Amino acid sequence: MLQKTFVKSKGAYKVKFTLKPEAAQSVEILGLNGDWDTSIPLAKKKDGSFSAEVILPKESQHSFKYRVDNTEWLNEEEADGQEPNEFGSTNSVLILT
Repeated sequence: MLQKTFVKSKGAYKVKFTLKPEAAQSVEILGLNGDWDTSIPLAKKKDGSFSAEVILPKESQHSFKYRVDNTEWLNEEEADGQEPNEFGSTNSVLILT
């Protein structure tokens, strides 16, 4: 799940990423701001879901994926779109206007 909130004082968006994969131990986001090397870990909640809040610039577009337990790659079902990647699958697309 994606939740976008514009923060006027920062001129940027606070985006909350939430994912609830079955029996997962860790979830991280890769690809935001074009950075596929540095992951953003999501914190595990009591209900088994994972979430993180990230500040991202207004007027930007981001391709990303979730990586679950360092092995499984998942897309965001509520993303603004999907785009093909070089590995023959797709990445989620987040658009902030």
